[in-house]
Amino acid sequence: MSESKPQRAVGVRDVAARAGVSRQTVSRVLNDHPDVAPDTHARVVAAMAELGYRMNNAARALGTHRTRTIGVLASDALQYGPSRSMAAIEASAREAGYWITAAFADSGDEASVTAAIEHLRAQSVDGLIVFAPHARTLGVLDALRIGIPVIILHAAERSDFSVDQRAGARVAVATLADAGHERIAHLAGPADWLEAEARAAGFAEELAARGLPAGAVFGGDWSPRSGHEAARAVIASGATAVFAANDQMALGLIGGLRAAGVAVPERISIVGFDDVPEAAYAWPPLTTVRQDFEELAHRAVAQVIAESGSAVVAPSARAGSTGPTAAAGPAGPTAAAGAAGAAGPAGGAGSEGGAAPAAGVGPEGGVGPEGAVDPEGGAAPIPPVLILRDSVVPPPL
Repeated sequence: MSESKPQRAVGVRDVAARAGVSRQTVSRVLNDHPDVAPDTHARVVAAMAELGYRMNNAARALGTHRTRTIGVLASDALQYGPSRSMAAIEASAREAGYWITAAFADSGDEASVTAAIEHLRAQSVDGLIVFAPHARTLGVLDALRIGIPVIILHAAERSDFSVDQRAGARVAVATLADAGHERIAHLAGPADWLEAEARAAGFAEELAARGLPAGAVFGGDWSPRSGHEAARAVIASGATAVFAANDQMALGLIGGLRAAGVAVPERISIVGFDDVPEAAYAWPPLTTVRQDFEELAHRAVAQVIAESGSAVVAPSARAGSTGPTAAAGPAGPTAAAGAAGAAGPAGGAGSEGGAAPAAGVGPEGGVGPEGAVDPEGGAAPIPPVLILRDSVVPPPL
């Protein structure tokens, strides 16, 4: 019986010989050095592929002081937004030739957040992306001397990059108002979430801009159960429409209203937020506001890489992207219009004296307006996209 001998790992010397270049040139290619001619770079990359060369990140880190690894600190990662962002960050990092390592913390426990950050720093990550849905997490970050690039997400206006939460809420409310509703309630997210706070602010701002009475606000915890439990209070309020701060609560509310004998949308219209996969298949299919988590992740990863001093390997399709791109879904009207001065589902005009911030509107997807640079020099928030389905109709007579 013959024994197979272990094969020697392919090294830089082998790649250099196959490509017909020096070892220094191979090293420059591995370290993203700009002073390599394009044809030489292509020849070295081809040689690596032919030989099955595997880069030794530990050895590379010794020479470059970079590990090509991004740390992600997440709290409440089971919620739809953070979980989608986590997947999108991993995909965007991989597309740029990076990997992520994640740590999870209890956002209500400062010691837990601090320990998670220290764990990630011990992995010699090139930078951090931190989900900070609660102000408490931001407080911990402010108190630490981290020493590497840190990008904040899911902290509404306090994020480095964000989807415009207020604009999304205003578009949702404007959609209901344009359909003729005047008694609009809000099923809010947890009070200690910054994004829930921003959506509640957008709700109040759009009502005020239209001269509509302040709507009733009911507290939820993001779960379908809390939406279901809010149904009787919503009925008692006399509201003919509800903006729910996320789709799970909206779907729970639909179930609770139906259990109480209230038809949706004939008696109460509903708009959600996030566009979870189940929203298109609910009954009725749920009108909602879609966030572009992929663009959010792309911006965050690119910024971490840029701030860490690494060359960015631009993800092909999304390089230069400024606004969300949404694909067609399984159901929905063939034409739609939204807030911000456009005609609404019932043909109404946008708000007077204070139009909602612009957001893209489209049948099962549409494209938001092109992004821009904020007047103060920062990146403008990513515009949300209204997805019109069948859960909004004019109020009962």
